[in-house]
Formats: sequence, C-alpha cells, structure tokens
Amino acid sequence: MRTPVRFRAPVVLPCDPSCSVLRDAVVDVGADGRITYCGPRAEAPDTEFAERTLPGILLPGLVNIHAHSPMTVLRGMGGDLPLLRWLQEIVWPAEAKLTPADIEAGMVLGSVEMLRGGITTSVEQYFQTEHLVRALTATGQRALLGPAVVDTPGHDWRTQLEEISARIDTAGRFCGADDRIEIGYGPHAAYTLPPEALTLIGEAARARDALVLIHVAESAAEDAVQRERYGSVPRMLAEVGLYGGRVLAAHSVHLSDEDIAIFAENGVGVAHCPGSNAKLASGVARLADLRRAGVSVGLGTDGPASNDDLDLWEEMRLSALFARLAAMDSAALVAADVLLLATRGGAEAVGRDDIGALEPGRWADLVHVSVDDPAFTGGFDVSDEHLLANLVWAGGQRLVRDVWVAGDQVVADGEPTGVDRAQAQAAAGAVTRRLA
Repeated sequence: MRTPVRFRAPVVLPCDPSCSVLRDAVVDVGADGRITYCGPRAEAPDTEFAERTLPGILLPGLVNIHAHSPMTVLRGMGGDLPLLRWLQEIVWPAEAKLTPADIEAGMVLGSVEMLRGGITTSVEQYFQTEHLVRALTATGQRALLGPAVVDTPGHDWRTQLEEISARIDTAGRFCGADDRIEIGYGPHAAYTLPPEALTLIGEAARARDALVLIHVAESAAEDAVQRERYGSVPRMLAEVGLYGGRVLAAHSVHLSDEDIAIFAENGVGVAHCPGSNAKLASGVARLADLRRAGVSVGLGTDGPASNDDLDLWEEMRLSALFARLAAMDSAALVAADVLLLATRGGAEAVGRDDIGALEPGRWADLVHVSVDDPAFTGGFDVSDEHLLANLVWAGGQRLVRDVWVAGDQVVADGEPTGVDRAQAQAAAGAVTRRLA
C-alpha cells in the first residue's frame, strides 16, 4: 500500500464544473491512490498524512481521448497528403510491416511523451492489445484501449471482434495496477467495416458496458457510399444499432444539425482533434454547436503520425482559436472552457467519473506545473482569470514538472520514473529507420 500524502500548493485547480481556482489548497491522497479531500488548506480535515509542498500549480491529469500512440514510429511519414491518400499510400502499408515488438516500442515512447506533458489517461485505438498493456504497465499511464476492428486486407473483423469479447469475458474489462487499463472496442470507421460488423460490435459492447471508439465524418470524401445510402454516418450508426451504450466518435468534423441532434439524443461523446484535422485539411469541427446541443466533448491529439505530436496543451489552444474564428467571437471559448475540455470533459465523453477532476473518490491523477517561466510574469499575484489565461495561452507541456497516476509518481522533474527515456527513444528510432 502507498503512504497517504497531503499535497499542498499555492494554487490547485480541481476542474469542477465552474473551473474554480483554489488558493493555498491541498489534495489528500489515501493509501488506495484515491483522493479523500481537495480544497482550501484552512478547511482541510486533521490528518496524519505526510505533507508534500509543491511550488507551482496542481491540477488533474489531462485526458487524451483519441490517439494511436504506437504510431510514434511512423511520425513524419507522408505528412503532406490528405487523409485517404495518407492512409492508403503510407500508413496502412507501413503498419503491415510492424511487428508486435515494434508496436510495443512505439507505445512506450508515446506514453513517455504524453506523461511528460501531463497526460495521465489516453484513449488508444490500435492493434496488439497485450503489447500495449505491457508498454503502459511499464510507464504507469492510465488508458482505455479499443483494439482495432477493421475489414481491410490482412484483417478479419470477425476474429478481431471475437478476440476482444473473449478477453473481456475471461479477464474482465479492467487490468493492470489499480485497474489502470480498460478494454473496449475499436471499430475503425463506417467506411472500413460492413454494417453487420457495426451491429454486432454495438451488441457486444452494450452487453459488457464497454466503450466503443470509432472515427466519424473526419473528411468530406471518406464516407460517400454510406452517406448516399443512409444520409449520414451518425444516422447510419443509429440504424445499424451501434448506439445505446458508451460510444465515442472521433473527429466528427462534417456533421449536420440532425447529426448533432442524433449524437445528443444517444449520449455519444465526441473526441475533438483540431490539430490533426487542420494538418490533414479535414476541416473544422462544429465545437460550439456540439457543446450547445449538450454533446459531451473532450480533446484528442490523434496519432503522432497525423498531428505530429502528443501535446494536449496545443490542442487546448487550437480548439479555442478555431472556435473563435468560426464564430468571429473572441469569447466563444475561454481558457477555463478548454481546460475543462482537456480534463473533466474528456472523462465525461468516455463515460468515466473516476478521472478528470480532483474530487473525493476519484483517482489521484495529478499534474504539477511550474510557474517559474516567462508565461507567468505576475506569478500568483494576479486574478483567477488572468492565472488561467497564462496557464492555457502561454504555458504548455514544457512547464510540467511532476506527474502522479493513482498517487504513484510517474514523472519526476520532467523525466519518467518507470522507463529510461533514452532507451525508449532508441528502441522506437530503430523501428522508424527500418521502415524508412
């Protein structure tokens, strides 16, 4: 069991719905790795917990709700192509050459990159589940894994579906220390699977309360056949029976008003990926309209071969910038809004109430951010709104100093504690050089 700890900081951001800024506050973490108290130090309960004082800002771990992190080994390949050509000409041929060990090496490096940037939970859609679990166990990161289900050359979607269901039925939906890893289903997209597959995946996931991760309406040209038959992909997914449980639609760029209403009615979460959408020229998602309709939205980096980084701080800024441009309104999305998208909002979008905020009962996934940087010219002696603006607009992953997952320190002074970063970079680099 862990030693209970009281973390004290000049500023704590619990990421409650109002995005409160707590001054001289503490976060108490019990021996089970969960939070027992978060609030002002003056109101904290008496405790014998060991106290650790941090000089910066303490906030929840960021939640990256759409990634393909093993693709660190493919970073930079075909970077100037549109989505479908990039997939068909570059990604899928390269992925066919990846071994399970290659995928594990890519996941280790991706996990290290994310943890160093304050991402404590990642929602991953990829192949070789056991090797992803091994990689994440080594780094200590939390994850929701949607093993890929796809009907493309070399892949049998029925076998993939059966393997996921059998794994959950045999070993349970959660695995790893403190159940840090959750297993779900990762159907790639409506245009890479037959309707029958989507029906069966929806049934299997609902029976197991498992998350379904699927790409929806990412680019304008990808799903012409499905749109001609059903009207839209969101409508198609309703007709074939994918909804009814926990469903996360990644990208969701090209949506009509009716599509957004379908998502809201069926409780579908959306992974907004502004960086990848812009790089691949896929378009600008209707973020303000989705939020206004009551759709749960979080932020995703997408894969490191289509972004090309795993930096959720950058996604915060891009989401606000694009939303402001789309509305021609400089207040369309403010700093507090995007901080919540990267934390609490991401947790809500994947149906998890145990991460994404600093509240009693949630896991102690914590990030310590330094203010010893030109980004914070006024230090702590500024208004709450000013402080949040400095954090979101001028700060970034370079300021992340320490990270904890379930109360275990996984990053100390900017470096991972579970694996050697140089070795992780070398292992992934060898894969890249072989493929290139």
